[in-house]
Amino acid sequence: MTPAPGPARSHTATLSDVARLAGVSVATASKALNGRSQVRAETRQRVIEAAERLSFRPNQLARGLLAGRTGTVGLLTSDLEGRFSIPILMGAEDAFGAGEVAVFLCDARGDAIREQHHVRALLGRRVDGLIVVGSRTDPRPSLGRGLPVPVVYAYAPSDDPEDLSIVPDNVDAGRIAVQHLLACGRTRIAHITGDPGYAAAHDRVAGARAALADAGFSLVGEPRFGSWSEGWGRAAVALLLDQHPDVDAVLCGNDQIARGVVDVLRERGQRVPEDVAVMGFDNWQVMTSGCRPLLTSVDMNLEQVGRAAAQALFGAIAGSPRPGVEALPCRVAIRGSTAHLS
Repeated sequence: MTPAPGPARSHTATLSDVARLAGVSVATASKALNGRSQVRAETRQRVIEAAERLSFRPNQLARGLLAGRTGTVGLLTSDLEGRFSIPILMGAEDAFGAGEVAVFLCDARGDAIREQHHVRALLGRRVDGLIVVGSRTDPRPSLGRGLPVPVVYAYAPSDDPEDLSIVPDNVDAGRIAVQHLLACGRTRIAHITGDPGYAAAHDRVAGARAALADAGFSLVGEPRFGSWSEGWGRAAVALLLDQHPDVDAVLCGNDQIARGVVDVLRERGQRVPEDVAVMGFDNWQVMTSGCRPLLTSVDMNLEQVGRAAAQALFGAIAGSPRPGVEALPCRVAIRGSTAHLS
């Protein structure tokens, strides 16, 4: 009697697996991972990404990418206390750890002079590359083109188009947020957001308006800019309800604003989400889980931004740098503030 098949055993990825996934020969995969010059840049990047996806023998990947180098990188941030920079750094560190790369972490605390000091110190340690993580999504000054190692910018793009920057797609984030509200049957959608000095606030407005226009609708009133606080959410929604009592959804620029909005709606006898759906941004767990009902929010996938930045730096170290700004998709984390969940 033939025994029933058991659960699939874990399989350690081989170079052949990497080659098969990348669509190249084993010889080409080996050359790509070992930094040989005979491999085209796009082929090398495809092989590196395949190796990352398969978790191909991290020590072999690191040896291939970093042969003859120090096996260290620098992570430079301006906001170690921020909830945006920390997930990015975690994602980057995960990717570096998978490649057995040691990481030096420096916090410039928003000070340009301190930042330059850290850059010099990291270069003095002969790091193989740098990732620079911003504290907000506005463009930041480039470290310059004269550095001896590759640099990748994350979250805050460099103002030099020749640099590579990995950022969340805030325009699309606004679009998918409104698409979710429309899918929930909402058509009278207002937007309360934060500091008008933030590029992300305006990008999300642009995406929200585009999604509404595609569906034949428009925002209820003008977007309301203010601060990134619960207090602003309470004040803004009170005025909104006085002027537009028939609003059926409020898209908020962050989760704190959304919490304030939910508080006032409850005080005024409006049910969430039956009467008014409420949605935030950032998917900050301490805010979304403390809201009643639980708060639907747009997650910017910041750990993926960090991982992508690290993978891009691997490629640059291996001799395949690329310029430009690359925007990664966000996602909607659906909870009870917009839809009844069984």
